[in-house]
Amino acid sequence: MKLQTKYFGEIEYEADEVIRFPGGIFGFEEEHSFLLLPFDGSGGNLLCLQSTATPALAFVVMDAFSLMPDYAPVLQKAELEQFGVEDAGALGFYVLCAVKNPVSSSTVNLRCPLVIHPETREARQIIMEVYEMRHPLEEFGQREEAAPC
Repeated sequence: MKLQTKYFGEIEYEADEVIRFPGGIFGFEEEHSFLLLPFDGSGGNLLCLQSTATPALAFVVMDAFSLMPDYAPVLQKAELEQFGVEDAGALGFYVLCAVKNPVSSSTVNLRCPLVIHPETREARQIIMEVYEMRHPLEEFGQREEAAPC
């Protein structure tokens, strides 16, 4: 399948690459189907969450653990059951990045990570009460050249 993307132009993808958010993402509840595309030179830690339904809709996300190795998300038993896992370690956690100029003033949302089951490709956005929504990237020692835009 072909898709026009916000950051990568036209790409081809396979149906098994699609990540499904049954409930959408906060503020975008009608969007259920996305691709997770790595930005060049990021080592797979800086990614684009691209809608497959709305070409102009794409979010910059980062692997939560690449930013904060001691990030400790705790999922409730019901949330683990929704994913069909017993331990949150079986899941991927990505945080939304609000990219600003200069990039050093960009922030990430550790409170509401995107949680993705790597095998089923099902995802949900979960609220983690112990974290804040706006953590400046400079807190994590990120460099400006790490951002895509």
